Amino acid sequence: MSTHAGALLIAALAYTYARRYARDDRFAFGTGKLGDLAAFTSAIALAMIALLIGYESVERLFEPVPIAFDQAIPIAVAGLGVNLLSAYLLRDDYHHGHDHAGHAAVHTDHNLRAAFVHVLADAAVSVLVIVGLILGRQFGWVWMDPVMGLIASVVILNWSWTLIRSAGAILIDVCPDPKMARLIAARIEQKGDRISDLHLWRLGPGHLAAIISIVSDDPRSPRQYKRRLAGLPGLSHVTVEVEHCPGDHPHQ
Repeated sequence: MSTHAGALLIAALAYTYARRYARDDRFAFGTGKLGDLAAFTSAIALAMIALLIGYESVERLFEPVPIAFDQAIPIAVAGLGVNLLSAYLLRDDYHHGHDHAGHAAVHTDHNLRAAFVHVLADAAVSVLVIVGLILGRQFGWVWMDPVMGLIASVVILNWSWTLIRSAGAILIDVCPDPKMARLIAARIEQKGDRISDLHLWRLGPGHLAAIISIVSDDPRSPRQYKRRLAGLPGLSHVTVEVEHCPGDHPHQ
């Protein structure tokens, strides 16, 4: 639980730092990705915790140790209560961040998601631990405790890997919304205008940036092309480059 408390601290510090330096000129596109960096870090920590749980579980399968059931069960129940309360407090904000756009990569707040997953993972571990302890005390199945630990390890590794992939994709500027890229192309490529290059990436939750290179035999001003993109949700920073390309020249 102390490691999960550390993960929550990372999330809080990321929000604080991002807000404090949101208008700092040193950050070319703002501080929106700090949340993704914090989430990626938390996901790595979560994976390490899962591996540690798995290692200790395997060790206890081969070398069982005495378990103080009467002390361990109340502690596990108390831990579950704390985690359920924490999950409840985070749940409203977490789901609110998804209501307007589902689970689209454009709008997901990975920092909040990481905090929620940490708490949820700890709650899941607590449940498995309680089940293993009760079965161990009632039937003498001491091996149930490490078995539950192995199950918890697999579940947490799966959650952490999903978070690593989604947050990591933002950090390396994977296109967050191919559908948006197609919408941009559909609006720009009219009346002989063609897109020669398009880059779309995420600046932060709900904010996209685009660099668009346009070739045309009858070029217009960048402002006119930007007007064509008006109303597309999430486009916060758009750069347009226009080049003259007569219609009788081969397309490149």
